[in-house]
Amino acid sequence: MAKSKLFDALKNTHQILEGIKNNVFKKEHVELIANERWKICKNCDHLDTEGSHCLMPGSQPCCSDCGCSLAFKIRSLSAACPKEKWEALLTEEEETKFLK
Repeated sequence: MAKSKLFDALKNTHQILEGIKNNVFKKEHVELIANERWKICKNCDHLDTEGSHCLMPGSQPCCSDCGCSLAFKIRSLSAACPKEKWEALLTEEEETKFLK
């Protein structure tokens, strides 16, 4: 696993935690966005269903480009696709306020 992916994950801790929270405590509006993002991801060449490129073992499916678990990444409203196939909808600060 590339060290740069680990450093990027550390920089994006807020987004990862937000995605985990949104995966555990599901909200209809977040799930609608996640479903649209998943439609894009499941047809992407960077989809890793085996887990060989996941930062966290056992977190597949993940993105082979960034190593993020897609269960969490697609539910973080402040996260964006590293290949620019979908954008962040909010800044991290806006997301925190919006989801309270």
